[in-house]
Amino acid sequence: MSSKVKIEIDDNSGFCFGVTAAIQKAEKELAINPVLYCLGDIVHNSDEVERLRSKGLVTITHAELADLHNVNVLLRAHGEPPSTYDTARRNGIRVIDATCPVVLRLQKRIKDAFTHPAPPQIVIYGKAGHAEVNGLVGQTGGNAVVVDDSSSLAEIDPSRPVALYSQTTQSLEGYERMHDRIKHLLGSQCVTCHDTICRQVANRAEGLALFAKAHSVVLFVCGKKSSNGRVLYNCCLRANPHTYLISNSSEIDPRWLDGASSIGVCGATSTPRWLMEEVRDAACSIVSED
Repeated sequence: MSSKVKIEIDDNSGFCFGVTAAIQKAEKELAINPVLYCLGDIVHNSDEVERLRSKGLVTITHAELADLHNVNVLLRAHGEPPSTYDTARRNGIRVIDATCPVVLRLQKRIKDAFTHPAPPQIVIYGKAGHAEVNGLVGQTGGNAVVVDDSSSLAEIDPSRPVALYSQTTQSLEGYERMHDRIKHLLGSQCVTCHDTICRQVANRAEGLALFAKAHSVVLFVCGKKSSNGRVLYNCCLRANPHTYLISNSSEIDPRWLDGASSIGVCGATSTPRWLMEEVRDAACSIVSED
């Protein structure tokens, strides 16, 4: 590799503690039992899912869960609604619960608010259909309203007070915009704001922006299903327009690296370190051929 090109992995990128704990639980269980079922992808990264699949982790859907009996099932960090636990109990399924503690606390807060004698209207800022959001909505029996940046807010009843929560991996900036929009709609006296964004995730945005500015080219590594990855990628892109989103090293376009004096490799909270190392090594090979 040319001595003029610096290639660096961001030390603060990679798995958050919730994902790390879930993968550790899966690997511990697979060391004892040859097969472990996981409800949904354990992490939104296809390369890491494939690595664990080779060890015996089988990804299943909720429909498939209903047909399983007397097996071991891991619940990933995103969390699940109460109905999933009900299915497991009925079917004699042993649950290995890897729900992130931050998500568990949020689920409890929403459930407590919804079961209050005079409950507010529960509104969740997040991505409809996302696994974590499904688990949060489940705490209200499906009665929460989910909104995102493109929502018209039409589902919110303006005659009822609102308790606003957030999917833990949303951006602080987006949450604050949504809070302002709902206050404008209902009046500040009718909206109670609960900032439930995970700071381990949110605080990465500022650091990633600085990392991106420090390099002439940035390779941002994350799975295509990662909501957090999209948020953090856009942070890097705003800081450095020469930021490229890739799933793995096979997607690097050598033209991106032409003339680069430094290359930064970073990723989402769902991006494994080993995958960023593969991208770094591939970038090294490309620039050394120049």
